[in-house]
Amino acid sequence: MRIEHGSTHEAVRRHNLSVVLRQLHVRGAQSRSELAARTELNRSTIKVLVEHLVTLGLVTEGGPDLRGTRGRPSQTVSVCPDRLAVMAVEIAVDSIAVATVGLGGHIHQRRRAARSPVHSEPEAVLGGIHQLAADVLPESPPIVGVGVAVVGVVRRADGLVHIAPNLGWRDVPLGELIRSETVGHLVPDGVPVTVGNEADLGILAENARGAAHGVDDAVYLSGEVGIGGGIVVGGRLLTGATGYAGEIGHLPVNPQGARCGCGGRGCWETEAGKRVLLQLAGVEDEPGADPVAQVMTAAQEGEPRAVRAVEQVGTWLGVGLAGLINVFNPELVVLGGMYGRAFDVLQPALNQALESRAMMTSAPRAGVVPAALGSDASLIGAAESALNPLIEEPTRADATAPGTGRRRPERPAAPLNLQA
Repeated sequence: MRIEHGSTHEAVRRHNLSVVLRQLHVRGAQSRSELAARTELNRSTIKVLVEHLVTLGLVTEGGPDLRGTRGRPSQTVSVCPDRLAVMAVEIAVDSIAVATVGLGGHIHQRRRAARSPVHSEPEAVLGGIHQLAADVLPESPPIVGVGVAVVGVVRRADGLVHIAPNLGWRDVPLGELIRSETVGHLVPDGVPVTVGNEADLGILAENARGAAHGVDDAVYLSGEVGIGGGIVVGGRLLTGATGYAGEIGHLPVNPQGARCGCGGRGCWETEAGKRVLLQLAGVEDEPGADPVAQVMTAAQEGEPRAVRAVEQVGTWLGVGLAGLINVFNPELVVLGGMYGRAFDVLQPALNQALESRAMMTSAPRAGVVPAALGSDASLIGAAESALNPLIEEPTRADATAPGTGRRRPERPAAPLNLQA
């Protein structure tokens, strides 16, 4: 963010507070001298800003940093992860997760529940969120934000889920529903709620503290029942004209392919998603099991159907990925969800497809790596989104009351298979 000429001293100070807090949140503990170098602020300014953040309870200063420095050692500054937290929610096709996360990405409490896709009505999903939130909130710091990641096309301005084929949703006002069901009940009045597409939030998390950390141009694929995509260009999330960019799961790759839930034919996720993998391998998707792991193990053991399933899905994954690489020319591709978990087994077929289809230029082809944050990428991304208002305006911490205003849900929730 650039501070324009004529900005008030107060605006500059608040901006600089945000810059310092974000540095510590993303990069971890640093000395004052490191903060000065990385923010390009002088050391006397850093001293004043750090003291203010200490007063707000957002950072703490420890002992001197003695890592090979000459002269007077500088104190180490780090965030206080226990001062405040946000509630992060992930709504996937077959599970719901709720976590409380503090500054620095510290996860205080996390609960994930398997969920039958049959119970995908918004009311049932909200009931599941209530049940999980009631478990994690009592042991967490005061909540200052709620972030939600959902599989679907999301209007970020108000959290409207325009369409989520794998949930059977169309024009569901998820942001409004989450706000009415949690704010003032589970979390304090006035707490902001943000809703985003799970793959968009996945790339933000991997870019902030995962495999794509420090990479300005990257593509993230979230693969489960569907395929989600998040794209960072020039260090910024690609959102498109109406905020719906990245719906790459419905990229047509096979004109003779199967009919997709979106109404199209031969969409990428119908050729390379979880359903087709299990169907080809002859494995049932049973609640509480990990059928993808079963297929990967069987393929490694040479079971013919599993081998063919992995080869076919890996090939179609590479076909679609080659197109993305040709269009966006990313430095890195991060594979999340089942693709990250099965990376080693899928890699041979994937690489073969890429080598025959991705354009070779004078620059090396994009690297392809599994997600560093694993299945938590979207959940952590939801937390990052919810923490952003506090990081942008650290003085919000001044107004935080000690309590969280939470209470246990009063209505029954859909049955959940709880996991720690």
